[in-house]
Parts: sequence; C-alpha cells; structure tokens
Amino acid sequence: MIKLFVSDIDGTLLVPGKEISAKNIAAVQKMVNAGITVTIATGRMYRAALPVAQKLGVNVPIITYNGALIKTVDGKIIHAEYLPENLIVEIVNFCERQNWYLQSYSGDVLYYPARNSYSERYEISQKVTGNEVGWAGLREKTDKVCKLLSISDGEAETAKRIAAVKSEFGDKVEVTKSHPQFTEIICPSVSKASAVKILAQKLGVEKSEVMAIGDAENDLPMLKAAGTSIAMGNAVDAVKNSCDLVTGNCEDDGFAEAVEKYVLK
Repeated sequence: MIKLFVSDIDGTLLVPGKEISAKNIAAVQKMVNAGITVTIATGRMYRAALPVAQKLGVNVPIITYNGALIKTVDGKIIHAEYLPENLIVEIVNFCERQNWYLQSYSGDVLYYPARNSYSERYEISQKVTGNEVGWAGLREKTDKVCKLLSISDGEAETAKRIAAVKSEFGDKVEVTKSHPQFTEIICPSVSKASAVKILAQKLGVEKSEVMAIGDAENDLPMLKAAGTSIAMGNAVDAVKNSCDLVTGNCEDDGFAEAVEKYVLK
C-alpha cells in the first residue's frame, strides 16, 4: 500500500508556464482523502513552489531547493540545510571570476548581481521578482541560503560549469542540473532523494510504501529512493530506463493517469 506519494512539478505535475490541470488537482485530492501523504519535490525556491502547492487545495509538505528545505503549505519547517556562509562567499567569488551569471536565495528571497536576460527569464518562469544587489551584495546575502544557481546558454556550457564547480569545491558541495541551463549548488548529500528519506522517516513510512514520479535527470535519485518509480511519457531516456513504470505525457495529464492506474486502482 502506498502511504507517501512524491511528485516533481515541472514536466510532471504541470506543463512549465501553465497552471495545474483540474484532473491533476483532483488526483492529488483523491490521494489525500485516501489517507496518502502527497508531497511535491522541486528545485524551485519555496516561494515559487508554494502557489503550485496551494492550488492543490491541501496542506502538503513541499520539498524545495532540490531537497534542502522541506516546509508545509502553512509554513512549518520540517527540515532545512543551508550552505555555510563562508563557503557561499567562496562560490560567489569563483563565479564572479568565471564571469558567470549567479543567483542566490537568502531567506527565500531571490538575489542576483545585475538584472539581465537570465534573471528576467527566470523571474517570468517562476513567477517571482528578484533583487539586483551587485557582486558585493551577493557576498553579503549569506543567511539561510539553501541553494546557489548559475544559468548558462545551454547544456554543453552547463556540463562545463558543473565540472568546474566540482573540481574547485570537491565534496564541500553537491552540484546538480534540474534544467539544461541550470547549474545548482547545494549542501553535500542533499537531494530530492535525501529529503524523501527524511520525510518518510518522520512519517514512519517504509521505502516499499513510497511512490515517486518525475521526468528529469535531477529526479533520478528521488525515483530510486522510492519503492515504486514512475516516469512521465515526456521524461528523458535516463529516467524512463530507470523507472518501474511509465505513464502518459505531462500535456495529456499523465500524472492523473498514473494516480488512477497505480495508486487508487
């Protein structure tokens, strides 16, 4: 029996840039009414994930910042892991030397050195507004930072940045990619998977009672941490090849299809 159901947001629960469909909302509410804890797990900041969770109409826990912060819709922090302040300064300095765009999330507020096309596209996609503070300002915004994010022009450049950050900082950080253009820097051993394990432990749920659904590479650890894993029809091949089950595409409410077929059956 499934007791904890974990879902990615973009490309899974909703089509990026669009609202959650009525079918997917109904599927979540059916699970909650059946006594299943539903959580959404995302690389998004809490502030950007919250409106999505609120539309579900239930007080679900939200796994945000790729696992660094678990917080309920009504604001209760279940778990948080913040980057050390001195390390943040080192990373900011490193990214400034590389001439990379970088943004920070101190206290769940978005900051970047200068407003540009990267920041503007990000703000539109996440429906949040950030603050231009300069590189010196970014070095000062070190309190309660769950994640730092560099945005590049494409997948090849992102791969180079991930390699460069790993080479420079080693096991001081975890580096992941939730989007072809995103280099995400979080605390070591933090992932959606670690957050799922922490939440399951707090709920007294066994791995066999956890089901997860996703579409992107950064969902893989989370999917592997679940007893049963579902790949979206639009998922990357690496996800499809690793999952137990495959459902329909995000645009065709594959999420709701999976819930009806594999959870509520």
